[in-house]
Amino acid sequence: MREVRFLLVGLGNLGRRFCEILLAKDDLLRERYGLALRLVGAADSRGVAYDPAGLALAEVARLKAAGDTIANYPIAGNHAWDAPTLVANADAELLLEASPVHLQQGAEPGLTCIRTALRRGMHVVTPNKGPLVAAYRELHDLAAEHGVCLRFDGTVAGGLPAINLGQRDLRGAVVERLETVPNLVTGYVMDLLTEGLSWDESLERARAAGVLEADASWDLEGWDAAAKLTILANAVLGYPARLDEVARTGITALDVDELCAARERGYRYRLLAQAERRPDGSYALSVAPVPLSPDHPLGHLGSKQVGVVFTTDIYGTITAIIEERDPIPSAATMLRDILDIYVGSGELKVTS
Repeated sequence: MREVRFLLVGLGNLGRRFCEILLAKDDLLRERYGLALRLVGAADSRGVAYDPAGLALAEVARLKAAGDTIANYPIAGNHAWDAPTLVANADAELLLEASPVHLQQGAEPGLTCIRTALRRGMHVVTPNKGPLVAAYRELHDLAAEHGVCLRFDGTVAGGLPAINLGQRDLRGAVVERLETVPNLVTGYVMDLLTEGLSWDESLERARAAGVLEADASWDLEGWDAAAKLTILANAVLGYPARLDEVARTGITALDVDELCAARERGYRYRLLAQAERRPDGSYALSVAPVPLSPDHPLGHLGSKQVGVVFTTDIYGTITAIIEERDPIPSAATMLRDILDIYVGSGELKVTS
């Protein structure tokens, strides 16, 4: 049995649900993989809790479900420390960084936490796209320098393993075109508009469903999709893309009558992120709302689905789609990445 002592920064939708997933999967992880994951430190925006002997996952989940701060965890809670302080001082071998994106604030505190963990020799798993967009090459170089792993499959398209698929299963290929609908909420809102709801009603419904933040501009103006495309370009295409080179058009200027007319023709509007390979090997990157025909691989995406299409030179065209009705698949990407680090692609233990 291998015990892994880990820190968890960010206890929102993904962090709290990860604790619940780990509670449910603890026996399976021990029996199938010989892996015992012990949470020793956790941080939210109001403080931390740290106990080298381990924190109770059920108590962490209970506190956050009640809207409380982890700093009120019995005995181990600490209102004076913040997430970077925890990562700089705690004894652990793995950091799970699931704080908000905060690209407008320099991707902090996630970027500092990841830098610190890598420099201290910790493996890092993160679904937080902000640090990868802000400092992709720097973080990968840091991980290599210190001999640790940086995994981030959850940064793109929720629980869909788009990065894993592109990096592992398309090895040896050239991706001529990448098309993805990586943002769920824009498709959800456009579908509500075609059902006759107003913009305000559609946004309110999306917020009530838990898929739209209070500041809707990140999603609706295409920034989220552009950030995810930037990561895919770096990770899968080997192209050193920057967020500012993505030609970006959001959905807020869309004409609702056109949305409805397209639906009547059998077309479905989605915020499509694309990378087209140029003759010199670089890629043209764009994000824009596009009416997808019924015969397009992503033309039948439902309101709670996202997907990706890789058009390659030797493996044909590969499409992957996920239906994500709640945040559990996105949270579970952290477990997938942890197993990639500590178990790899080895076969499962066979029991009689």
